[in-house]
Amino acid sequence: MCLGSIQHTEMTKQQFLKLLNKLEKGTCSENEKELLFHFSEEVQQKEFNFFDDLSEKDKARIRVLKRINSSIHQNNNKSQEKAKQKRVWQIAVVVIGLLLSSYLFLQLVNNDDEIIINNQITLELEDGTIQIIEEKGSSNIIDRKGNIVGKQNGNQLAYNIANVKNETTYNTLKVPYSKRFELLLSDGTIAYLNAGSSIKYPVQFSESNDRQVFISGEAYLNVAKDSLRPFIVNADNLNIRVLGTKFNVNAYPEDSTVEVVLVGGAVGLYNINEVFDLTTTKLEPNYKASFNKATNDIVKNKVITSIYTSWRKGELVFRNMTFRNITKKLERYYGVSITINNENLSNTIFNASFGNEPLDVVLESLKINYGIQYAIEDEKVIIN
Repeated sequence: MCLGSIQHTEMTKQQFLKLLNKLEKGTCSENEKELLFHFSEEVQQKEFNFFDDLSEKDKARIRVLKRINSSIHQNNNKSQEKAKQKRVWQIAVVVIGLLLSSYLFLQLVNNDDEIIINNQITLELEDGTIQIIEEKGSSNIIDRKGNIVGKQNGNQLAYNIANVKNETTYNTLKVPYSKRFELLLSDGTIAYLNAGSSIKYPVQFSESNDRQVFISGEAYLNVAKDSLRPFIVNADNLNIRVLGTKFNVNAYPEDSTVEVVLVGGAVGLYNINEVFDLTTTKLEPNYKASFNKATNDIVKNKVITSIYTSWRKGELVFRNMTFRNITKKLERYYGVSITINNENLSNTIFNASFGNEPLDVVLESLKINYGIQYAIEDEKVIIN
């Protein structure tokens, strides 16, 4: 059956998505555009409930279309309707195209009129205001009172204590998949954030209390020395206490463990419900501590630290790692979705190293060296 002849209320989910794809590629006829427009108008009152099983990306595309419909019908001047509708369709092609080509989706939060783009580095201020951080740009970071508290220059965001009033306010920096970013805190501590990570931190540390930050994901920290104010990193249910040191913390929410690798100095590890004392687990340089989220147990073993910090140079190094964990890291690094259909392969241990190669080069290398079969379907990597 020709798409152009489908009745509005008889359109199937597959036909609807096919029209959306054609719209995105610019191959929709005027009749098909009209059909898609009227169909989405009819189902708006149903809130797209019969599309609940769609992927997040397809749901986002539908929400975009829904917003477009609303914006068109806000204008009751019929003489301008046709021109406005044409312009909005042009905008729809651009917006939906960006959604697909960048592997991102739109998420409605709090207010139905607010859209957050999830493939951008963002900075959330104390009052909830969100700023987009352009990686190659430069800008001032301004607090709620209009004071310049920091500056962004390229891939680094730096806070200047001289411009900060003595009050504790928090900012949250979020780095999406496929990106990395650097943060210079007001005390001189440097935090390097890996893909899919976030850090919540005070604009200025208190002069009398501990210096505390909250990390989700992975970060390498070079902590400024301050014997009077210990630096505490909260990673899930684990506290990491230092005075001045260099270490890597891996605390992605979906992982079962939090890993801390100490490069230099000393750290103490303890559960957030405990206090720091003589019984606290101590970590020495060149050792890794694995904190089990379920049991709160901590296991230590000696490691080659460069393996765990190589991501700072854009490198991927896997040593004695299951293929399932390798694909998790590839997903974060490249911002893609990877499905493993071979359960035996998931638990197989591999060793591999990659520089800044594109994803297809990495996949081909795994195929040549380990016989791994893969396919790329609908912007997803399928491992068989």
